[in-house]
Amino acid sequence: MVMMPPEPPSAALRLAIDRDALKTNWRTLDALSGSASAGAAVKADAYGLGVDVAMPALRQAGCRDFYVAHWLEAQAALASAPASAIGVLHGPLNAQDAAFAVATGLRPVINSLDQARLWAEAGGRCCDLMIDTGINRLGLPMADLGNPLIAALQVDVLLSHLASADEDSLLNPLQLARWQDARRQVAHRRASLANSAGITLGDAYHGDLTRPGIALYGGVPCAGLEGTVRQVVRPEAALIQIRTLSAGDSVGYNATFTATQPMRVGVISLGYADGYLRAWSGKGMMLAGERRLSVLGRVSMDMTVIDLSAAPDLREGDWVAACYDLPRAAAATGLSQYELLTTLGRRFAR
Repeated sequence: MVMMPPEPPSAALRLAIDRDALKTNWRTLDALSGSASAGAAVKADAYGLGVDVAMPALRQAGCRDFYVAHWLEAQAALASAPASAIGVLHGPLNAQDAAFAVATGLRPVINSLDQARLWAEAGGRCCDLMIDTGINRLGLPMADLGNPLIAALQVDVLLSHLASADEDSLLNPLQLARWQDARRQVAHRRASLANSAGITLGDAYHGDLTRPGIALYGGVPCAGLEGTVRQVVRPEAALIQIRTLSAGDSVGYNATFTATQPMRVGVISLGYADGYLRAWSGKGMMLAGERRLSVLGRVSMDMTVIDLSAAPDLREGDWVAACYDLPRAAAATGLSQYELLTTLGRRFAR
């Protein structure tokens, strides 16, 4: 008799994802993009949410263009969108990458003359082209725009990327002017410059396609988006032990918290291995409904201790939610809103 394996144990961590908020954020950014359409940056596994969760919701909202960084990310994204809708920002690094793009129909983003050559040798057709207008990361130098290898490309989206869109910087209009110059020199079907913050800089920056990332997922990268972006992600953890401290008892590594009176505390199955980093030590806050439960002592790899004084009814196995509004969380920890999302680990059920 063949024994069926038992059902796997339930997760002690889960990532609550508000798909309606994600859709609303995309629609808001699409409207702010004016006559341009909003795409979506879904690199880093959709900024930690999971492409299998985020991309279907974004497609339901109306998004039709997606960007990943790596080819392995592109392979995962193919389950949620047609290949022609997915651009791979790092471009082909070798003949194998180029052959994979040709075979699947994915759009490589060409960043250099060497990548343009690889694409041509592979028999590649439609692609995107990244122009470096001042961020000095990936991208074709402006001096190479007239090269015959570039003239031979069939460019769908001519891209560049803003370095300082989240602040009032002289680099913004300089990059805009260079991008507009590139548009005049290179034949293309569509053009794209603005990221989340760049959308707020005005119509001149929008082109045909904007590429929001952090704002889709609840981040507020600039003042122009305050009050318009909804929170999408909330980490939740189960209580795995409840205990009572006596006055003088310390908590966690290096005894950074000491109880001054008897108190009821809980251990939750959340730690820095899950992306709830040590920056939250003594600063973090959990919620049980509307009740606020402070993090006590140092965050450990797999566990965090919280004060249950305000929630005497909680029992082992109950769930609490982390206060994780991204702008406030960034201010509290000194971490960037991007780090707060992309470090969330794979132990979360999504």
